[in-house]
Amino acid sequence: MIEFFELLNWTAVFQIVLIDILLGGDNAVVIALACRKLEHRQRFLGILWGTVGAIVLRIILIAFAMTLLGVPFLKVVGALLLVWIGVKLLLPDDHSQDDVHASASVLAAIRTIIVADLVMSLDNVVAIAAAAQQAHSDHHLILVVFGLLLSVPIIVWGSTLVLKLIDRFPVVVTLGAGLLGWIAGGMLVTDQVIVAEFGAQPALKIGAEIAGAALVVVLGLWLARRRRMVAASH
Repeated sequence: MIEFFELLNWTAVFQIVLIDILLGGDNAVVIALACRKLEHRQRFLGILWGTVGAIVLRIILIAFAMTLLGVPFLKVVGALLLVWIGVKLLLPDDHSQDDVHASASVLAAIRTIIVADLVMSLDNVVAIAAAAQQAHSDHHLILVVFGLLLSVPIIVWGSTLVLKLIDRFPVVVTLGAGLLGWIAGGMLVTDQVIVAEFGAQPALKIGAEIAGAALVVVLGLWLARRRRMVAASH
């Protein structure tokens, strides 16, 4: 065990943890949004296993980071998926909480967390992989795994804090969904095919982020209102 800690480059570990927290801070919002409909005693399970699943997936992504980002239209597909997740988070449940089996609800929350983190981590994993490689160590994967594991309790704590805000201020759900739309818009225009066609234009990116946030919020609230009206008519 002592030899394991001696092998670690603590500067690189600190950089990985910091990058994961700063660039992955929006993941805490997604985790909280996905778990908000669970019962209070189930929320910790959803947050914990959703975070663990997302971290494991992120470790796998890091091994293929540069290759993945070179796939044409990957970010376009990811942006559309984030829009769908954001809109879905604004929709009311089709069934009451009592009609849904507890384990199914937890698994659904974990699935949402992992899918969203998969899309949102495409850029993050490149920075984390770069931090590990700059350490000039033969144990890059060990550095990545250890650094990401250290960030787990921080992400769990952040998600718990956001959940408390959601319980007190429901508007946080709408803001969180808008955040996903914002990220989707920025991701869309930074796809390598879009950049090759139009170039990297900061104004275009900001406009796409604003449009993405507005699209998710407007579409999500409209569909939620329509679903409530249909439910009331029945």
